Amino acid sequence: QVQLVESGGGLVQVGGSLRLSCAASGHTLTISRMGWFREVPGKDREFVARILWRDGSTDYTNSVKGRFTISGDNAKNTVYMQMNSLKPEDTGVYYCAAEVAHSGSYEYWGQGTQVTVSS
Repeated sequence: QVQLVESGGGLVQVGGSLRLSCAASGHTLTISRMGWFREVPGKDREFVARILWRDGSTDYTNSVKGRFTISGDNAKNTVYMQMNSLKPEDTGVYYCAAEVAHSGSYEYWGQGTQVTVSS
């Protein structure tokens, strides 16, 4: 079992920045990939970014490339997402997720943190 706790959300103006954190606990040695997703009412949860725990390689959805940066601290079992140049369409609940043992899917999810970008 892996437990995930997000923090760092809040209200920010257009063009501002926020840094989200996700702390993992439990069987963290089994984590192979961590990702960030976001959800807005009426839409499906969408992928935002992910990082492979083994080599630190990253991937992003097109709409956040060049503005968001995902990073990980293996020693602290924590993943971060620095979000710059925020836009109103970035508003949503952001969830952290973990894949374990290269299963191919995210089995564990955090409770979510709200990000609101006001114009």
